[in-house]
Amino acid sequence: MPPLFTIGYEQAKPAAVLRELKRAKVKLVVDTRAVAASRRPGFSKRQLAATLDEAGIGYIHLQKLGTPAEGRQAARGGDLDALWRIYDKHIKMPEAQAALAELIALIKSGKRIALLCYCRDPKACHRDRIVTNVKKRTRVKVEDLIPALF
Repeated sequence: MPPLFTIGYEQAKPAAVLRELKRAKVKLVVDTRAVAASRRPGFSKRQLAATLDEAGIGYIHLQKLGTPAEGRQAARGGDLDALWRIYDKHIKMPEAQAALAELIALIKSGKRIALLCYCRDPKACHRDRIVTNVKKRTRVKVEDLIPALF
């Protein structure tokens, strides 16, 4: 089974993110944002999917793996303890569990997958919580991709 990659686009341009994905030979990006919109050019759902498609990389949005609104609000306020409490409760919900099962099926298919979100630091992002849940059900190794800064 190939490794599962994670990548955040904070402080990076689309070209830098694409370079990292290509370097890792990623074939599918799984967008884990609850809201796949961005103020950063190139990172909103349609633009990102089109750019990835041109590079031969697939794209899917597993919205239910994203952080719910109250968790995003806690994060903006700097309350990471609240963020993790909220997210850990959210990931147990049936809709999130279904999305997690879909992700695990994709991983088990042998595709080279990267989980995408905004946060540059994977340990300060809900991607880390997703990975923790995936590792409970698979033996996949995880590699964090860090794109070059601006």
